[in-house]
Amino acid sequence: MRDVSLSLLWLPLAGYLLGSIPFGILLTRLFGGGDIRAAGSGNIGATNVTRVVGPIPGILTLILDGLKGAAAVWLAAHFSGYSATWMTATGFAALVGHCFPVWLKFHGGKGVATAAGMFLALCWPAAVGAILLFVAVVFFFRFVSLGSIAAAASMPLLIYLFWAPHLAPPPSVTLGAFAAAMLVVYKHDGNIQRLVEGREPRFSFGKESKDRDPE
Repeated sequence: MRDVSLSLLWLPLAGYLLGSIPFGILLTRLFGGGDIRAAGSGNIGATNVTRVVGPIPGILTLILDGLKGAAAVWLAAHFSGYSATWMTATGFAALVGHCFPVWLKFHGGKGVATAAGMFLALCWPAAVGAILLFVAVVFFFRFVSLGSIAAAASMPLLIYLFWAPHLAPPPSVTLGAFAAAMLVVYKHDGNIQRLVEGREPRFSFGKESKDRDPE
């Protein structure tokens, strides 16, 4: 069993490398927007891409960033025999890769889409619940950052409630959910400060505005 476990240590590394692909940068350049890190908030995520170059590349960034998290979980599922521990570890590694990509000197995005993809593959009812909460918060308050923080913070509880009928998730999944939630919230520290001070801009579809991107 020890040998089998050690033989799968490459999975989190693969997840990290997968998560570190900077689709926001690649798509912004493809759509003629230059370096996304020099525009808007400088963030490489979907919200900033939407503001700088429009909704189509923004939506593509959202989808591809989400697929990074889902693909990492599916990869681990295939090679580990659907081990919840390896699936969670590899998905979390993809989230870390997105937030701290080695190619960008460890300055990446905030991980919302990648975390969503990770949890859609791990426990889709919990992920759908978090996405609905995100949509509701953004709809009523128009703060993407607030919706992201609320969705991330709710994930450990949603995972516990929806993992399986009458069954709590394995400890590794619970730990992974808490770690992912804390990482996403941590990456929004600047947004939290602006929300407290009343300086956080509200979101609207369109190209770059003078305000800093809330994602």
